[in-house]
Amino acid sequence: MDYKKTNAPATTVTRDMMELCSDTGNVYETVAIIGKRSNQISVEIKNDLSKKLAEFASYSDNMEEVFENREQIEISRYYEKLPKPTLIATQEYVEGKIYYRNPSKEKEKLQ
Repeated sequence: MDYKKTNAPATTVTRDMMELCSDTGNVYETVAIIGKRSNQISVEIKNDLSKKLAEFASYSDNMEEVFENREQIEISRYYEKLPKPTLIATQEYVEGKIYYRNPSKEKEKLQ
């Protein structure tokens, strides 16, 4: 997924917690959902960055090449400018793009 195209803000935004937790009815459950999705996004971004940096990895011992590898620097700058995973996850939650379920609540409904 291209996280640069998300409409998540690049900086911290103050949110109304009561509005955020209106779906679950529990602030802590909402924070747990956003936190778990944030971890998933973080792992995806890290794997993607590692793959792209591995393409330009040089295994020679020349120090000049190590310090002047412009492709790696540009890729790293791109990933540094992305919104943080928590901001992306929060925006996905607000937009209703996150699927979540609570097994204990499902058991209560069945009984």
